[in-house]
Amino acid sequence: MHKRILYVGTAAVTLLAGCQTTKPTTAAKQPVIETLGTREVPAAEFAYVYRKNNGTAPDYGTRSSVQEYLDLYTNFKLKVLEAEQRGLDTTQAFKRELDGYKQQLAQPYLTEKSVTDQLVREAYDRMGKEISAAHVLIRLAPDADPKDTLAAYQKVMALRQRVTGGEDFTKVAKEASEDPSARENGGKLGYFTAMQMVYPFESAAYKTPVGQVSQPVRTRFGYHLIKVNDVRTAQGEIKVAHLMIRATPGMPKADSVTAKKKIDELYSRLQRKENWDKLVAQFSEDAGSAANGGELPPFGTGRMIPSFEEVAFKLQNPGDIAAPVQTPYGWHIIKLIEKQPVPKFEDLEPSLKSKVAKDSRSELNRAAFLKRIRQENQFTENKAGKDFAFSKADTSLVNGRFKYTAPAAAAKASKATDGNATLFTIKGKPYLVKDFLSYVQQNQRARAGSEPRYAMQLLYDQYVDQSLTDFEKSNLETKYEDYRMLVKEYRDGILLFQLMDEKVWSKAIEDTTGLQKFFTENQSKYQWDTRVQGTVVSAASPQLLAQARKSMTTGRYALKDAPLVVPFRTGAAEVSNKAGWLNMDKLATRMSADTTLLVTVTGRVKRGETATLAKRRAALVTDYLTRKGVPARRITSATAAAPAAENTALVTLSSTSPTALEEQLNAQNPLSVQIQQRIFQKGDNKVMDELLTRGPGTYEVQKDGRYYAITIDKTLPSGPKTLSEARGQATSDYQNYLEKQWIAQLREKYPVKVNQAELDKLVTK
Repeated sequence: MHKRILYVGTAAVTLLAGCQTTKPTTAAKQPVIETLGTREVPAAEFAYVYRKNNGTAPDYGTRSSVQEYLDLYTNFKLKVLEAEQRGLDTTQAFKRELDGYKQQLAQPYLTEKSVTDQLVREAYDRMGKEISAAHVLIRLAPDADPKDTLAAYQKVMALRQRVTGGEDFTKVAKEASEDPSARENGGKLGYFTAMQMVYPFESAAYKTPVGQVSQPVRTRFGYHLIKVNDVRTAQGEIKVAHLMIRATPGMPKADSVTAKKKIDELYSRLQRKENWDKLVAQFSEDAGSAANGGELPPFGTGRMIPSFEEVAFKLQNPGDIAAPVQTPYGWHIIKLIEKQPVPKFEDLEPSLKSKVAKDSRSELNRAAFLKRIRQENQFTENKAGKDFAFSKADTSLVNGRFKYTAPAAAAKASKATDGNATLFTIKGKPYLVKDFLSYVQQNQRARAGSEPRYAMQLLYDQYVDQSLTDFEKSNLETKYEDYRMLVKEYRDGILLFQLMDEKVWSKAIEDTTGLQKFFTENQSKYQWDTRVQGTVVSAASPQLLAQARKSMTTGRYALKDAPLVVPFRTGAAEVSNKAGWLNMDKLATRMSADTTLLVTVTGRVKRGETATLAKRRAALVTDYLTRKGVPARRITSATAAAPAAENTALVTLSSTSPTALEEQLNAQNPLSVQIQQRIFQKGDNKVMDELLTRGPGTYEVQKDGRYYAITIDKTLPSGPKTLSEARGQATSDYQNYLEKQWIAQLREKYPVKVNQAELDKLVTK
């Protein structure tokens, strides 16, 4: 039977999924589904939770389903009741945690869903096109005084008359735009798409025909004139790799010439079909991507430096390589990996919603929300109180030094021009002038040159918006049933978690005596079936299987790591620098952490030095590693067969772990070879399951398109598990045992009485 329950295992409370509804709650006395001791559980509360968590189950509404869920819910409520009786809901830690969750849960109710949906769809539709535009900017602060706003508007209109009258837009941008980059680029922005510019700018650009200049557009940066140069179908995103040689604008000319020679030589080698990954690993100077074949995260229009982006998007087929291109960072050779068209709306919708919430277009949502709650919550201004508050605005406010002393609490508002007068009301609740003026004092900032009344108006608008939002937050639980129930579920879940940890989870882990006693009394549940110790090698082809088996005969597998180089002084067995000692320290630490690692130390000498010196160098490294705790059996010493170019000892790594062999054989395909070496019981491996009774030996099997070599080293008989072997399952079972005991105690402490008549109302089939 399909069941929807309150817990996953013995622990997690299933929390209700919130959705914004407008069903109001009522304060009237509601029927009771059951009583726990003297605590009543409302029938509507249980019905709501049952419907939420079981509404889509095939057996929803059957008597067995309702009864089963009531039993679970009763156990849940008994634990919460016990937590309340112990005062866990009164602690500061609990209140802080619950308040944090309430702030998160409130967010969906403090927006306009319809506005969000419209903005998300609009953004997606715009993503189908890319705009090439230029702009002229006249800077203006978002909260600039009206006189400054007018002056900026008149200035930008004068510039518009120039460009619409025939003057070259680029020329005007270079001369008059207050965007510093315009001096160089003439205001050109290149191509961009939705979500890459502030919303008012984006909207104006998408609405302006090609070749025309927009009306002045106000953004948080100031006023813009936008000239649209081109519109094209969106190119989507591409993923590329690059090989980079650094060449910054200020570097010496000789270095710049050398960088160009390097990139040209590398491009020639790539044209001769030399391996891309190898050349990138050896020569690319972008450390962040060189180790990964030069791969960069996918990007779309407007995300990269224009010169790089232009060349990248011109590549047509995966694997195509472009000639070197220069950017302010240096020279790049770009290789196309794949092109990705604009995804479907359904795939992008979640990320677009998140971006819209953070984008400047969210201001439209905020404005719509404030407009709605202003009406719903009957916001009413008191003109006399507002006039009195604004009369306090003076030059001290624009200088950021406004002070206000509130009247005594006992003072009566005998007239409108009093700090105790009402400024406005929200659903009849008065907000006083004195509280607003205290807010002004705390939130003011210097606004040199502003009009005092305008500065006061800005703070008044902020205060009204904050008051409306806070009022709405404080009433969400009475306004929306879904929110109220969701908060209650989180509240109960927090209480339950703390008590469950004390009574069940931690107790089962810490009570070692009780766990051992429980394990001994239930030993029959913890038994081994027949097991074998052996190896399973799975390969995609007979050739790979043979290669793996041959390699495994050595028991030692080379790693991809580059050899560690330890430098020595000429003619001596003495490490030449601090880095050499540091590298050996790091190697010793790594070998201590990974006991499968083996090393071969090869002493090398230059021409003219003796072979004995090479042995001494190898011996020095070996001795150092052993003194650091690496067992001598894991170190092999050798000397180079021929003189080397440097005085060094080379340390090469290998491993006894089959994982290292897997990495070698799976370089091209991660599923080529899989190797397992361990104890197997029935169910661990379907191929080994068929051979468990065969006894020691090696068996070759072909199954489901794979080729297997199965080696059984020895058979392990069935029998009882030790506690250490069964600790995970035994601990889980002991937790269930402790929970059942605790619930029995709670049911005795808080007798349960079910109102069968109310329960029967939920049985619908």
